[in-house]
Amino acid sequence: MAMEIRQTGVFGAEITGVDLARLSDEEFGAIREAFVDHGVVFFRDQDLTEDQHIAFARRWGQININRFFAAHPAYPEIALVVKEAAQKDNIGGGWHTDHSYDEVPALGSILLAREVPPSGGNTLFASMYAAYDALPDYLKREIEGVRAVHSAKHIFGTNVREELRNADTHEGRFGNAAVADVLADVTHPIALVHPLSGRKAIYVNPAFTIGVVGRDEEAGRQLLTELYKHCVEGDFATEFVWSEGSMAFWDNRATWHYALNDYHGHRREMHRITLEGEPLP
Repeated sequence: MAMEIRQTGVFGAEITGVDLARLSDEEFGAIREAFVDHGVVFFRDQDLTEDQHIAFARRWGQININRFFAAHPAYPEIALVVKEAAQKDNIGGGWHTDHSYDEVPALGSILLAREVPPSGGNTLFASMYAAYDALPDYLKREIEGVRAVHSAKHIFGTNVREELRNADTHEGRFGNAAVADVLADVTHPIALVHPLSGRKAIYVNPAFTIGVVGRDEEAGRQLLTELYKHCVEGDFATEFVWSEGSMAFWDNRATWHYALNDYHGHRREMHRITLEGEPLP
């Protein structure tokens, strides 16, 4: 069966007819082009071992060993994204982009479904390319050359924000709070010029962006709220329905994602590998 690439909904591409454990250079090149063009690519029926998952990731570059997520006991390259049947809160249950709190944000994340509930547990992805393109001209002018502040402290640190402190999200799933406490906040351009595609994307997110450089707290909050409202209310999202062996690989510089928490009483286990990126302008 020949490899086929087709767009899924508003954006993203599903790639079929390929075995990620046995990729030819030609197939890998086509996948790379689709990843750059679409921002997120999806695969199904990938019966990968942990070693094969890691080998696929390494074809893209250096693996980022996650500092805060619980790791696979035998494979530190793989972060465990697990919700047990008895747990109420999930990981990633809100719009965000991974690792924007790093000085050099991650290129992308490769998430492989190991165990899924009988229904629910889908993931929403939103295109920040499309969100930027749809901004009114006055807002494009307002954010041009402006940088936002990103932080991990309030999510992974000792003094997490109140709604997380009262959740069961952190129980056995996150660690290294002391590392987050001393991790310096960073700034990135709000209107990001993507290092691979050259396209502009909105690069702020509700989870990790905490302010705007050169604006007081209230003015920064107003601008971020306006951008978030635009991103959420616009027609920029696609929904991926998981099954065991399916995989999503998204570009953290061009997308948001949101793990839906609608499968209470059932277990969900995903294996995530994150890739190092390159410095942003």
